[in-house]
Amino acid sequence: MLNFNSTIKQKKTYGDIKIEEIEPIIKINLRSKKREFSKKIGKILSILPPTEANTSSGNEGYNLLWLSPDEWLVYSNNKNQSLKEQIDMEDKLFDEISKLNQGAVTNVSDHWIMINFKGNKIYDLLSKSCPFNFNEFKRKKGSVAQTLVNHVDVILHNRDNNELNLFVRRSFSEDLWLWINDSARFM
Repeated sequence: MLNFNSTIKQKKTYGDIKIEEIEPIIKINLRSKKREFSKKIGKILSILPPTEANTSSGNEGYNLLWLSPDEWLVYSNNKNQSLKEQIDMEDKLFDEISKLNQGAVTNVSDHWIMINFKGNKIYDLLSKSCPFNFNEFKRKKGSVAQTLVNHVDVILHNRDNNELNLFVRRSFSEDLWLWINDSARFM
């Protein structure tokens, strides 16, 4: 059984910035170099994997983030999706991809914590301890970046104007959460 327990249990608002953990949602790492892979993903999720670096594709149910030329992260947009629905989707992917030797399907739901940011100053907050230049990133809805925030590896997904999801490894999530809250107090 997956471990969805988290040390982050709060929603925080600092002026214009709203920060909250979004849990539990399914997160699956997909890897493949085979041509048939994209068709199978499209059939199961109704989304084609993005092929351009640092982009994403999505629909009402799921987002698919480009992580490398042969690696993607899919996560659910439905906070209320039942555990059974999550497992059924994972099983479909596993049966059509891993079992048929078309690629690898790995459930990483218990590995990544997703923190949602909303507000006009979210990029100012992250820029306090991030070497990444957000100028182009914040203008392109669906942009994806892998970078460091306060010396912690993260994946950033630009959901919309002034909204982004940050993925952090569970073992670093509490440390990053404390830094985010300390820094946001002075925004």
